[in-house]
Amino acid sequence: MDEQNETERTSDPVFVAEQEHLTETYGKLEGIEHAVEEKIRAAHAEAVKDRENMLGDLSLNTARDEQVETLAEYNFVNNIVDTYNRAHDIDAERLRNARLLLRQPYFAKLSLQFRPGAPARDIYIGAAGMTDDSSRHFVVDWRAPVAEVYYNQENGHTSYKTDDGRTIEVDLKLRRQFDIDRDTLNSYFDTTVAISDPLLLSSLSKRRSDKLQAITTTIQREQDQVIRHEDVPALLVAGIAGSGKTSVLLQRIAYLFYRERETLEPRDVYLITPNPVFTRYIADVLPEMGESNPIAVTWGELMERLGSGSRGAGKRDSIDDLHAIDEKLAGFELQPSDFCDLRVGDERVVSASSVYSLYKKYAKFPTGTHRSTLVAEDLADKLEARTTGRAGDDDVVGALADLSDEDQVRIFGGPYNPQDENEVRQCALAYLRDRYAPVAQAIENGEWLRIDRIGMRLLGKETLSSTEWLYLKVALTGVANRSARYVFVDEVQDYTASQLAVLAKYFPRAHFLLLGDENQAIKPGTATFSQIEEVFTRYLGSVDTCRLETSYRSTPEITELFSSLMPEDERISATSVQRDGTRPRIASFDSDEAYAQALAEAVDEARADCASGGLAAIIANDTRRVKKLAQLVGDSVHIITDDEQLPENGVVLLDIKLAKGLEFNDVIIPDAQASVFGDNLVARHRLYTAISRATHKVWVMARGPLTPLLENTARG
Repeated sequence: MDEQNETERTSDPVFVAEQEHLTETYGKLEGIEHAVEEKIRAAHAEAVKDRENMLGDLSLNTARDEQVETLAEYNFVNNIVDTYNRAHDIDAERLRNARLLLRQPYFAKLSLQFRPGAPARDIYIGAAGMTDDSSRHFVVDWRAPVAEVYYNQENGHTSYKTDDGRTIEVDLKLRRQFDIDRDTLNSYFDTTVAISDPLLLSSLSKRRSDKLQAITTTIQREQDQVIRHEDVPALLVAGIAGSGKTSVLLQRIAYLFYRERETLEPRDVYLITPNPVFTRYIADVLPEMGESNPIAVTWGELMERLGSGSRGAGKRDSIDDLHAIDEKLAGFELQPSDFCDLRVGDERVVSASSVYSLYKKYAKFPTGTHRSTLVAEDLADKLEARTTGRAGDDDVVGALADLSDEDQVRIFGGPYNPQDENEVRQCALAYLRDRYAPVAQAIENGEWLRIDRIGMRLLGKETLSSTEWLYLKVALTGVANRSARYVFVDEVQDYTASQLAVLAKYFPRAHFLLLGDENQAIKPGTATFSQIEEVFTRYLGSVDTCRLETSYRSTPEITELFSSLMPEDERISATSVQRDGTRPRIASFDSDEAYAQALAEAVDEARADCASGGLAAIIANDTRRVKKLAQLVGDSVHIITDDEQLPENGVVLLDIKLAKGLEFNDVIIPDAQASVFGDNLVARHRLYTAISRATHKVWVMARGPLTPLLENTARG
């Protein structure tokens, strides 16, 4: 901090007052951190001592008439331990929030007048909420209803809605934003529209690390409308490149965790990501905001988990075939060969003919989920009857004594040491239930049906894709994920209509958030946004839509270049908020030598740009070109594959599929010749996607004639 700026700040009474408030707040947070740490330590020591004392007092009686009393004593001890654990969880969350706020206690301030003539009340907004000893919030969580006033960006009369649906009318007298590092106030500014202010622009244009940075402090009004959107069956968000779609997605997840903190668990939320590199890229964002990550999987990983991963991806499936499954299934009768044995090793537990007999038993019901549920219930009963019937068999009783120590503890909870015949039988039942557990799971999962054979006859096909197989399985058996409450799909434009229909079918009770950019649809045959709306209207009943049309990532020059590849009617609304930068360099070369030299020079400049932090990327059109380019650029460039972690800085080489959703300081696009990027829609989308990954600089390089998609731009 230079001397002149320091003098200006100390002579500014507002700056001095805000620094004093920050110092006081920081002291409170430090006090809370220390107090909670000590409370947790003391509670842990007390819990250990109490547990030892209580266990020592227990009479470990094994006599029959005293076992019930002993069990009650153990339950009492466990209840005491559970009470300690609940108190610990509350303290741990308070400690976690205090430590989060110690990095930056708050980032904004509102002065709100709740009644005419009443004094305005100051509210400081941070990444988490914190109360003092009087249970008064001295920092308000950014997701709290009152914080909506900050993101609305409207001074004067405004309002916000409480959790119980009430509308609170207020007058916003002051909206102030801070640049704070721990207990130091660097600067502040007052504004009505944050995007016009230099501090915000500076924050938005800071060079990124290898991890996506949360934008809690710089959420804009159009983004906040998505984050706080009412809970609807499906919300489709269309945003141009760099409009903060992924950040908004993560903020929406954090907002839902906050709003439904009593009932929503991370296991209830699924995030479908475009690739494993992107999954790792965002892995730290929610934890740094004090929230847990949801279940994050790629489409391929999800299909693998559901048993459909070995089939084709379903990229060319017709959604009409999926609709045909729904239409034909009820009147479709299964054959004996459509069923299979249920086995454990070499033991046939239930024969296919027995399963078919159960299916015929319910002939008055049409083929479908209800009939399959009845069959599954009968199969479960047959399995239980077999289990209880075999509990006294000599071979089963003999097998109990041969169990390893590890298996005895796992199955019985301790060594196998029965005292009478009844205990032998109970142990035999436990052993058989453990042995037949895979069969019970197979019954529950509908694995007594030959889905492939049924589907091939039903659809008249020789093979089923992953989408057809899973859709048919859900339609036939009703086996689906009914506990998931939210499913988020990033880069939704890269999915086919049939893949999205499968997600809607498999997660029947979930609400969906779908984010994407039609101009980044880099694969042929994927769903348009109108088709996406049709799919989710059919399966969920309705679709709300939002648009994000401002780029916070790229300079105006880069935004102008990639928006030139958008449909003409969309270009006018695409804007950038960043400061002017370097014009993209577009060039074609007649010789391999000139091309290789220009590529090497671009890599050297990009490496120099990232020397103090940040990443640059060479983005190839496909994996085959990655291999060819690797020979040209040498070992100094890090090649990124599905299994690779992005480095903290330097230059990376990757294909366009892995670049989806990522951003880089500088981007080099080689092989931008007409033979690679022809004048077609997919090529246009691929070039748009590659260019829009850049925040500061872009090189577009062609070996031979330049792509016709950029001819006019290059001439300009």
